Amino acid sequence: MNKKQTNLDVATKASDILRDKRYSDKSKSVAGSALAQTKDVKSK
Repeated sequence: MNKKQTNLDVATKASDILRDKRYSDKSKSVAGSALAQTKDVKSK
């Protein structure tokens, strides 16, 4: 099992990239991969 996870700063940037239409499909693919490796955070 891979124990490495994307940190919150990178996850936030990845989320911004996915929402921004200026980025390419490849960039969005990398951002999606980063988000898939993010630890689940439950909101209050």
